[in-house]
Amino acid sequence: MNNASGQFETGIPVLEVSGDGRAMGRAHGRAYEADVRRFARERLRLAIEPHWVGQPLMEETVLSVTGDCLTAHRDYSPALTAELEGLAAAAGIGLEEALLVGGFTDLVDTFYAAAGAAGPAPVEADQCTAFLVPGERTRTGHALFGQTWDMHETGASHALVLQGHPDDAPAFAVFTSAGAVGMIGMNEAGITIGINNLSGADGRIGVTWNFVVREALRQTRFEDALDCITQATLAGAHNYLLMDALGNGVNVEATATTQVVTHLEREPLAHTNHCVAKETRARQRTRDPIAQASSERRLERAYELLDRSGLDVEDLMAVTRDEQAICYQGKPPAHIATCGAVIADPSSRRLWAVRGLPSVNRYVEVAVG
Repeated sequence: MNNASGQFETGIPVLEVSGDGRAMGRAHGRAYEADVRRFARERLRLAIEPHWVGQPLMEETVLSVTGDCLTAHRDYSPALTAELEGLAAAAGIGLEEALLVGGFTDLVDTFYAAAGAAGPAPVEADQCTAFLVPGERTRTGHALFGQTWDMHETGASHALVLQGHPDDAPAFAVFTSAGAVGMIGMNEAGITIGINNLSGADGRIGVTWNFVVREALRQTRFEDALDCITQATLAGAHNYLLMDALGNGVNVEATATTQVVTHLEREPLAHTNHCVAKETRARQRTRDPIAQASSERRLERAYELLDRSGLDVEDLMAVTRDEQAICYQGKPPAHIATCGAVIADPSSRRLWAVRGLPSVNRYVEVAVG
């Protein structure tokens, strides 16, 4: 990687895993053992410090609350819990630490509520610009999906595509970070899902967003995938964008206790990192003014760029490369940057993934299934 420009000389790496959940988790953990162990230490340190939660926490408290959430994860998806167990064992970390690696931003909401904390969510909580485009607005007549992934600029180095062939579920491909079971992806049935982080004040013991993403990708019917979101006992706040091969699409703006579902119709749907529905705004943590302005600016720009007909995959890639608002390099003090992106065509079972700034890096096509 060229650190000055955020440019990678090679495309995003692809890790293929197969078998039962434990076997897939072991393969992931072995391949990225050093990264996973480092992330586990980092996430535990961040959870203890006051910056994310609003007050300092004891390590024992963080691990105890995370352990309580593990029970909810086992109930929600035994298969994915087995995958997490395999990953943790291969990387040599505890199961609570493994859950913290992938589910950190949801667990922050849980810690915040459990501690009775106060204060605004940190700027670093803002991540991602995502959108659904109906077939009426595309050149082919098939609906399309797109999303950037924004976090600390160092995160780009750890992005990968996890291409899985489970024994008991559809094949899938997910854009993810080392140690996380999945973040943005598609399965061979065309079910496609992405997310935006939100900051909720109503966190609780529940299921984190990575599990929701992957459980949705275990389904073959749009309605069942949607149930994986709306029927889950969520630990924290995230916005979910769901689409299938027939062009059905929804945006689910969800805090731990409140959800607002918006169906994709004849106009694009876009979302960033602030709640827009009255019901969810009432459950949102106080937002940093700089973060709120960034989220509003990215949302406005996404709608502006999508406001035309005849859109295709290249056009959606161009949205993710927009340096006016959507694609940005890290700057002090937060060093938040666009660390990757995904474009998906569920009808053709293809997605395109890039690590690092989409403006200077190339997308890699991945056939799903």
